[in-house]
Amino acid sequence: MTIKVLLCDDQAVVTAGLRIILGAENDIEVVGSAENGEQVLALASQRAVDVVLMDLKMPIMNGVEATRALKLLNPEIKILVLTTYDQDQWVFDAIRAGANGYLLKDTPPPVLLNAIRDTAAGKSPLDPAVAGVLMEQVANGRVDAPGGVEHDLTERELDVLRLLARGLTNAQISESLYLSQGTVRNIISAILLKLNVEDRTQAAVFAIRNGLAGG
Repeated sequence: MTIKVLLCDDQAVVTAGLRIILGAENDIEVVGSAENGEQVLALASQRAVDVVLMDLKMPIMNGVEATRALKLLNPEIKILVLTTYDQDQWVFDAIRAGANGYLLKDTPPPVLLNAIRDTAAGKSPLDPAVAGVLMEQVANGRVDAPGGVEHDLTERELDVLRLLARGLTNAQISESLYLSQGTVRNIISAILLKLNVEDRTQAAVFAIRNGLAGG
Protein backbone atom coordinates (compact mmCIF):
# COMPACT_ATOMS: atom_id res chain seq x y z
CA MET A 1 0.00 0.00 0.00
CA THR A 2 1.30 3.45 -0.92
CA ILE A 3 1.12 6.07 1.82
CA LYS A 4 -0.23 9.32 0.40
CA VAL A 5 1.46 12.27 2.10
CA LEU A 6 0.47 15.93 2.00
CA LEU A 7 3.14 18.49 2.95
CA CYS A 8 2.30 21.67 4.82
CA ASP A 9 5.15 24.12 5.39
CA ASP A 10 5.59 27.79 4.48
CA GLN A 11 9.29 27.36 3.69
CA ALA A 12 9.78 26.30 0.08
CA VAL A 13 13.25 24.93 0.74
CA VAL A 14 11.85 22.56 3.40
CA THR A 15 9.10 21.36 1.10
CA ALA A 16 11.58 20.79 -1.74
CA GLY A 17 13.85 18.78 0.54
CA LEU A 18 10.98 16.66 1.81
CA ARG A 19 9.87 15.93 -1.75
CA ILE A 20 13.34 14.59 -2.54
CA ILE A 21 13.52 12.46 0.61
CA LEU A 22 10.02 11.05 0.31
CA GLY A 23 10.15 10.70 -3.47
CA ALA A 24 12.90 8.11 -3.23
CA GLU A 25 10.61 5.70 -1.33
CA ASN A 26 8.51 3.13 -3.19
CA ASP A 27 5.77 3.08 -0.56
CA ILE A 28 5.35 6.84 -0.07
CA GLU A 29 3.79 9.32 -2.51
CA VAL A 30 3.66 13.09 -2.06
CA VAL A 31 0.22 14.13 -3.29
CA GLY A 32 0.62 17.87 -2.80
CA SER A 33 2.03 20.70 -0.73
CA ALA A 34 0.55 23.70 1.06
CA GLU A 35 2.03 26.87 2.54
CA ASN A 36 -0.53 27.39 5.30
CA GLY A 37 -3.44 25.80 7.08
CA GLU A 38 -6.10 27.11 4.73
CA GLN A 39 -4.34 25.61 1.74
CA VAL A 40 -3.87 22.23 3.40
CA LEU A 41 -7.58 22.10 4.26
CA ALA A 42 -8.50 22.81 0.65
CA LEU A 43 -6.12 20.16 -0.68
CA ALA A 44 -7.18 17.57 1.88
CA SER A 45 -10.81 18.00 0.83
CA GLN A 46 -9.89 17.36 -2.81
CA ARG A 47 -7.36 14.53 -2.62
CA ALA A 48 -6.93 11.19 -0.93
CA VAL A 49 -4.51 11.76 1.96
CA ASP A 50 -3.19 9.33 4.56
CA VAL A 51 -0.67 11.49 6.41
CA VAL A 52 -0.12 15.25 6.62
CA LEU A 53 3.38 16.45 7.51
CA MET A 54 2.43 19.60 9.39
CA ASP A 55 4.56 22.60 10.29
CA LEU A 56 3.21 24.72 13.14
CA LYS A 57 4.17 28.37 12.75
CA MET A 58 2.65 29.48 9.44
CA PRO A 59 0.78 32.55 8.19
CA ILE A 60 -3.02 32.80 7.76
CA MET A 61 -3.75 29.58 9.68
CA ASN A 62 -1.12 27.92 11.85
CA GLY A 63 -0.52 24.21 12.19
CA VAL A 64 -2.42 23.80 15.45
CA GLU A 65 -5.54 25.40 13.98
CA ALA A 66 -5.13 23.38 10.78
CA THR A 67 -4.72 20.14 12.75
CA ARG A 68 -7.92 20.78 14.66
CA ALA A 69 -9.82 21.63 11.47
CA LEU A 70 -8.44 18.63 9.55
CA LYS A 71 -9.55 16.26 12.29
CA LEU A 72 -13.07 17.68 11.99
CA LEU A 73 -12.93 17.42 8.21
CA ASN A 74 -11.67 13.84 8.19
CA PRO A 75 -10.77 12.09 11.47
CA GLU A 76 -9.08 9.30 9.49
CA ILE A 77 -6.29 11.59 8.27
CA LYS A 78 -3.16 11.15 10.37
CA ILE A 79 -1.14 14.26 11.22
CA LEU A 80 2.57 14.14 11.93
CA VAL A 81 3.92 17.47 13.17
CA LEU A 82 7.35 18.35 11.77
CA THR A 83 8.56 21.59 13.26
CA THR A 84 11.43 23.44 14.92
CA TYR A 85 9.36 24.15 18.03
CA ASP A 86 9.66 21.97 21.11
CA GLN A 87 8.36 24.57 23.59
CA ASP A 88 5.70 23.40 26.02
CA GLN A 89 2.73 25.29 24.60
CA TRP A 90 3.31 24.29 20.98
CA VAL A 91 3.66 20.65 21.94
CA PHE A 92 0.57 20.57 24.12
CA ASP A 93 -1.59 22.58 21.75
CA ALA A 94 -0.70 20.36 18.79
CA ILE A 95 -1.37 17.13 20.67
CA ARG A 96 -4.62 18.40 22.13
CA ALA A 97 -5.69 19.47 18.64
CA GLY A 98 -5.30 15.86 17.51
CA ALA A 99 -1.75 15.50 16.16
CA ASN A 100 -0.80 11.83 15.94
CA GLY A 101 2.95 12.39 16.24
CA TYR A 102 5.49 15.15 16.81
CA LEU A 103 8.99 15.38 15.36
CA LEU A 104 11.57 18.13 15.10
CA LYS A 105 13.05 19.23 11.79
CA ASP A 106 16.52 18.00 12.69
CA THR A 107 15.17 14.44 12.66
CA PRO A 108 17.38 12.23 10.43
CA PRO A 109 15.67 11.18 7.16
CA PRO A 110 15.55 7.45 8.02
CA VAL A 111 13.81 8.24 11.33
CA LEU A 112 11.37 10.56 9.56
CA LEU A 113 10.51 7.92 6.97
CA ASN A 114 9.87 5.31 9.65
CA ALA A 115 7.77 7.83 11.58
CA ILE A 116 5.60 8.46 8.52
CA ARG A 117 5.04 4.73 8.14
CA ASP A 118 4.32 4.37 11.86
CA THR A 119 1.87 7.28 11.79
CA ALA A 120 0.02 5.78 8.83
CA ALA A 121 -0.20 2.53 10.81
CA GLY A 122 -1.82 4.28 13.76
CA LYS A 123 1.20 4.74 16.00
CA SER A 124 2.32 7.96 17.71
CA PRO A 125 5.97 8.73 17.03
CA LEU A 126 7.47 11.36 19.31
CA ASP A 127 10.84 13.04 19.28
CA PRO A 128 12.60 12.10 22.55
CA ALA A 129 12.91 15.77 23.50
CA VAL A 130 9.18 16.24 22.99
CA ALA A 131 8.37 13.14 25.04
CA GLY A 132 10.52 14.60 27.81
CA VAL A 133 8.59 17.87 27.72
CA LEU A 134 5.30 15.99 28.00
CA MET A 135 6.41 13.90 30.95
CA GLU A 136 7.88 16.90 32.78
CA GLN A 137 4.71 18.94 32.38
CA VAL A 138 2.51 16.09 33.59
CA ALA A 139 4.79 15.46 36.56
CA ASN A 140 4.63 19.16 37.47
CA GLY A 141 0.83 19.19 37.31
CA ARG A 142 0.59 21.60 34.41
CA VAL A 143 -1.79 19.53 32.30
CA ASP A 144 -5.31 20.86 31.99
CA ALA A 145 -6.73 19.24 28.86
CA PRO A 146 -10.49 18.73 29.10
CA GLY A 147 -11.73 15.24 29.85
CA GLY A 148 -14.87 13.49 28.69
CA VAL A 149 -13.32 11.02 26.26
CA GLU A 150 -15.03 7.64 26.05
CA HIS A 151 -12.95 4.73 27.33
CA ASP A 152 -13.45 1.46 29.16
CA LEU A 153 -10.64 1.80 31.66
CA THR A 154 -11.41 0.79 35.23
CA GLU A 155 -10.74 3.15 38.13
CA ARG A 156 -7.64 1.16 39.03
CA GLU A 157 -6.39 1.33 35.44
CA LEU A 158 -6.96 5.09 35.47
CA ASP A 159 -4.94 5.36 38.67
CA VAL A 160 -2.06 3.50 37.04
CA LEU A 161 -2.35 5.52 33.82
CA ARG A 162 -2.06 8.80 35.71
CA LEU A 163 1.10 7.68 37.44
CA LEU A 164 2.48 6.19 34.24
CA ALA A 165 1.88 9.53 32.48
CA ARG A 166 3.93 11.24 35.20
CA GLY A 167 6.85 9.05 34.25
CA LEU A 168 6.81 6.74 37.28
CA THR A 169 8.43 3.31 36.97
CA ASN A 170 6.55 0.09 37.66
CA ALA A 171 8.26 -0.14 41.05
CA GLN A 172 7.19 3.41 41.95
CA ILE A 173 3.62 2.76 40.81
CA SER A 174 3.62 -0.45 42.83
CA GLU A 175 4.73 1.40 45.96
CA SER A 176 2.32 4.29 45.43
CA LEU A 177 -0.77 2.11 44.92
CA TYR A 178 0.23 -0.74 47.26
CA LEU A 179 0.17 -3.26 44.42
CA SER A 180 2.64 -5.96 43.50
CA GLN A 181 4.87 -5.21 40.51
CA GLY A 182 3.35 -8.18 38.73
CA THR A 183 -0.11 -6.67 39.15
CA VAL A 184 1.15 -3.32 37.88
CA ARG A 185 2.63 -4.99 34.79
CA ASN A 186 -0.67 -6.73 34.11
CA ILE A 187 -2.64 -3.51 34.53
CA ILE A 188 -0.31 -1.63 32.17
CA SER A 189 -0.68 -4.39 29.59
CA ALA A 190 -4.47 -4.05 29.88
CA ILE A 191 -4.23 -0.26 29.49
CA LEU A 192 -2.13 -0.54 26.33
CA LEU A 193 -4.57 -3.07 24.89
CA LYS A 194 -7.66 -1.03 25.69
CA LEU A 195 -6.17 2.21 24.36
CA ASN A 196 -4.73 0.43 21.30
CA VAL A 197 -1.26 1.88 21.89
CA GLU A 198 2.11 0.18 21.88
CA ASP A 199 4.05 1.68 24.74
CA ARG A 200 4.02 3.84 27.85
CA THR A 201 4.76 7.07 25.97
CA GLN A 202 1.80 6.60 23.64
CA ALA A 203 -0.41 5.84 26.63
CA ALA A 204 0.82 9.06 28.28
CA VAL A 205 0.02 11.03 25.11
CA PHE A 206 -3.51 9.60 25.16
CA ALA A 207 -3.89 10.61 28.78
CA ILE A 208 -2.63 14.12 28.12
CA ARG A 209 -4.76 14.60 25.00
CA ASN A 210 -7.92 13.48 26.76
CA GLY A 211 -7.49 15.00 30.19
CA LEU A 212 -6.79 11.73 32.01
CA ALA A 213 -3.31 12.57 33.27
CA GLY A 214 -4.34 14.75 36.17
CA GLY A 215 -6.37 14.12 39.25
